[in-house]
Amino acid sequence: STYFIHFQDLMSQLKKALKENRLETRLKHFSKYKVLIIDEIGYLPIDTDASNLFFQLISKRYEKHSTIITTNMPFSSWGEIFGSPVLAQAILDRLLHHSHVISIKGDSYRLKEKMDFFANSVSNS
Repeated sequence: STYFIHFQDLMSQLKKALKENRLETRLKHFSKYKVLIIDEIGYLPIDTDASNLFFQLISKRYEKHSTIITTNMPFSSWGEIFGSPVLAQAILDRLLHHSHVISIKGDSYRLKEKMDFFANSVSNS
């Protein structure tokens, strides 16, 4: 089983669960999937509570199930994202142990289509 979620949505759900005193249930929900895909880590700032909640989730999944993340942020910037170099290191230790890192360089595929469209529109005019 696989579950896809944007990082900000994940954090919102975990923070809501914490507030409603049902965090453990929500962590179990996200921990049960064989593959959890978390999209867009580091695009928007997060607070200390969210950082701690993310660490708890990653710790719960560690060495049990696969977690795929997408980010444009280098690992060296994760201390800024999570507000603590120590917490970022602990998260990265668990994510990167047994991992395969795929680094994609180049232009955005979303912008490429538009750039090609405009290039062709100008040359055809």
